[in-house]
Amino acid sequence: MTISIFDASHENASINLSDLSEVELIELLVKRHGAPLMILDCDIIRRQYRELQNALPDVTLHYALKPLPHPAVVKTLLDEGASFDLATSGEVELVRECGVPAEATIHTHPIKRDRDIRDALEYGCNVFVVDSLNELEKFRAYKDEAEILIRLSFRNADAVADLSKKFGCNPATAIELIKQAFDWGIRIKGLSFHVGSQTTDPQKYVHAIESCHAVFEQVIELGLPVLSMLDIGGGFPVSYMEDVTPIRDFCNPIRRALAAFPETVRIIAEPGRFICAPAVTSVASVMGQAEREGKIWYYLDDGIYGSFSGIMFDHGQYPVDAMYWDGERQPSVLAGPTCDSIDVIAEDIMLPKLANGDLIIGRMMGAYTSATATDFNFFKRAEIVVLNEYSAEQYAEPLIAG
Repeated sequence: MTISIFDASHENASINLSDLSEVELIELLVKRHGAPLMILDCDIIRRQYRELQNALPDVTLHYALKPLPHPAVVKTLLDEGASFDLATSGEVELVRECGVPAEATIHTHPIKRDRDIRDALEYGCNVFVVDSLNELEKFRAYKDEAEILIRLSFRNADAVADLSKKFGCNPATAIELIKQAFDWGIRIKGLSFHVGSQTTDPQKYVHAIESCHAVFEQVIELGLPVLSMLDIGGGFPVSYMEDVTPIRDFCNPIRRALAAFPETVRIIAEPGRFICAPAVTSVASVMGQAEREGKIWYYLDDGIYGSFSGIMFDHGQYPVDAMYWDGERQPSVLAGPTCDSIDVIAEDIMLPKLANGDLIIGRMMGAYTSATATDFNFFKRAEIVVLNEYSAEQYAEPLIAG
């Protein structure tokens, strides 16, 4: 369930955000809605989008819905002028319901069912990604409607998720696919790649861009139709437990590499984590506690099967602490609420003595958390509370609805 809290359209809106500290705001939200909660701040979505757009000013940013497919995020980014990266028919339906124009979308899943293609085309999204002859052949029936990006593979063992292990082809195969597409009358628009999620070395992008540039040149030499788009994927890093390079500095070598392409080539990207990860704070409460082997175990009402699912699915390490952090700290364990022993959020964490009902705050919880949460053991996933859904440009004083 999603609840919009900052909504100035409510007649009984009465409390100004600027009058509340973070602790007071969290206390108010928990009092009204209980715990666990996921607090989504759309102002942070705006900030992250603008920072990346400033770092890559000539790149069209297509937000990848996968890490946080929330309507408030979509509408916020749509107001910012963003485009969108879709991968499933469910994501097509989400952006359709949010009023996203089809021309502001691409469909990037390299493997699709025929009905997935038809759903996207019916909506009006007509740019797709393939990485194999089997996938390319699916578009023979849609050659008058669809345009194709060929996805290349660039392995990256240092990334959180090496997405080129599962998808993409080598440059030689890409050339063969482009030749075959020409014979079949399928329009090849350009190339795409993804160097991996949470990539901390910009040279991974530089290498991929240079390799794609070589393919662009080879296409011209072979007399094939000139390519007009390059999709540099996502993977831009954010700071979890360790600092990363500021995004503008990180993108400097990427911008220099992209300068090799002529102005006729449109450059796009698919950021997901960078935009949404910092925008969500989780709030869980202590259900109970016990001492085991010299440590205090605190059992929370959220865990691995809920908002902390990214620990399992995304190798996530989130900054977690007690909301009231004063007092002497002692070795502790944070465990989730389910009956499964794997449901442990943090071991060897130093925490002050907590009481039942005390709150635990998780930071950087926007990407691959609520999106992969479950209702396992019938513990309901955390409600998402939306803050600042309306920008300062729309409302001078965003208010908390009474």
